[in-house]
Amino acid sequence: MVEQADIIDRVFPPKKDVLTPFLSRICESTVSEYLTTLFDEAHLKGTETYVKAVSGTFEQALRFVATLRPTQSSPADFAEKAKGMVTACYEKHIDLYLAEELAVFRARSESEVSRWEKELTEQEANTESFFMSNINRQAAKRDFLSSFKKVVMMPVTAFPIGSPFGGSSAKTQQAPTDSRVAHMHASESGGSSRPRTPTLTSGRPNRSSTPVPEPPTTELAAKAAIMNSRLEGIKSLFSLEVALNLTHYAKGSLERAANMVRMGETHGEAAKQQCRRMFVVLLSFLGERHIKNGFDKAVGHLGSYNPHQVREFRKKAVDGDEAGAQDSAIGVEPLITFLELVNVGDLIQQMVDVFYAQEMVATKLLDRDDFLDPAVKEKKRFEQMLDERVAAGLNKGIDVLMDEVEFICASTQVATDFNPGAAGEKNGGTGVVDIGPSRTAKQVVDTVQSHTSMLVGSTDKNMLDVFTQEVGLRLFGALCKHIKRQRISVDGAIKLISDINHYSAFVTSLRQKPLMPYFQALRELGQIYLVHIDPPAAYFSANAKGKRGSLLSTKGSSTSAQAKELAAIIADTQRYHGIFPAEEVYEFAERRADWYLVKGDVERAMYGVGCSVM
Repeated sequence: MVEQADIIDRVFPPKKDVLTPFLSRICESTVSEYLTTLFDEAHLKGTETYVKAVSGTFEQALRFVATLRPTQSSPADFAEKAKGMVTACYEKHIDLYLAEELAVFRARSESEVSRWEKELTEQEANTESFFMSNINRQAAKRDFLSSFKKVVMMPVTAFPIGSPFGGSSAKTQQAPTDSRVAHMHASESGGSSRPRTPTLTSGRPNRSSTPVPEPPTTELAAKAAIMNSRLEGIKSLFSLEVALNLTHYAKGSLERAANMVRMGETHGEAAKQQCRRMFVVLLSFLGERHIKNGFDKAVGHLGSYNPHQVREFRKKAVDGDEAGAQDSAIGVEPLITFLELVNVGDLIQQMVDVFYAQEMVATKLLDRDDFLDPAVKEKKRFEQMLDERVAAGLNKGIDVLMDEVEFICASTQVATDFNPGAAGEKNGGTGVVDIGPSRTAKQVVDTVQSHTSMLVGSTDKNMLDVFTQEVGLRLFGALCKHIKRQRISVDGAIKLISDINHYSAFVTSLRQKPLMPYFQALRELGQIYLVHIDPPAAYFSANAKGKRGSLLSTKGSSTSAQAKELAAIIADTQRYHGIFPAEEVYEFAERRADWYLVKGDVERAMYGVGCSVM
């Protein structure tokens, strides 16, 4: 065309515009027909070939327009007219192209996500089948032996002549058969010499698994092994690789469709709308199909996780110190693995943010501030879905954590920690009091602290604050329940207050002001166990010579004064910052070791029971 322009300048008069109608004739009669034939042939070879052909030829056509040199007689707007002539060749193809481009992206995304889901399903089924293989084999063996015993015990005449169990051979072989059956029955209960199913060796590269030398032999152990496998698989319930592939597919489709935006006017706007739809489809596959399903499975696995069963399974799988190390770490594993999944989700969200900024906003395919745009709304919905699923998973993880805290409190706190006299005079009357926190308090704080420290640096501050506040509140509730299960003496109150101070110091390190009143109230609560009250029996035996004194005779006693002091502490609601009402403080006071001795005096001091009108 550059050569033709030179020829036109030399041949035709300067005022005669020949290049424009010449280019129009070429586009209408040659280029348009060629493109139609080319696109039809490409469509027959495949949809992906078709969309690449349309976008590729359009880009080359625009380059062709950019290389055109106007003649001396060409109008000033020749470049615009030339672009209009070339783009007119694509107008009849644009609608089909945009629809096919979206269909190609949707199909590739569906294939990628479905492949991932199929791999996960197959791996989970294979793992469960492997762990249950011994159980199923034992059941099949029992069924066979049961049927075999019935056949052996049947009368000889019940067998047909041709039966392998009939005739004289049955009589001669009965004793050996009985001994063989007994041997098989014994082998069923004592362990079979039959070769076992080999260990799974073809695991997916995206999931780590604890190597198990052989399948479990009991149903409980098999279920614990399955639970442990699901726990370890939480971290790979969705994949960065899948997210990268989806964004790569979206980038390719968007780049091709964005070329058509340069057609301008109605067709250019239609191409923009289709680009936004592609972004919505990307978020749909990434969010609803991939991330949401992964988080839902993770929450389900966390909800069914039983650390005690897994603890027993791990103890049998390892020996010695290794077992002890795994036992101490088992309580935190559910939340650790879920946080690894959260980190993957956070990376995917950051990928989406970068993709959104570079491919959608920077190219002006959408306006970031247009909150009514479906693509902008879908992105906000994607972020909201991610936050909701993370919150649900963390909630389940906190449930498991609190179960572990309650288990530690119930299994490691001994009665003599808070009531030294419960062990008798030899152990309780030594006068030596350990003022440090108990082993239970240290273990609880270490367990909870390991969870709160894991989130630092891996999540934003808002989520960290919500998580730590929820952990602190649930820890407060668990400690209240734990205290209400104890018997606490005046001497044991020192140990209790040391434990409460240890918990309070940990909560202070979290730097969460909303939690401080709860643990300050808990520290004040410890004072009700420090008040010493003389048992009324000692007063009666010293002054009444074994006879019970009257109600009025005890009003001026030291017991009465001490009871009034305790009653004042119980009734002082300001002391507890409004956290504990007087009724609940009274419930805590009932856990005093001497409560049944001083209950009457305390109630008289609190409620005026036994008062007389003067």
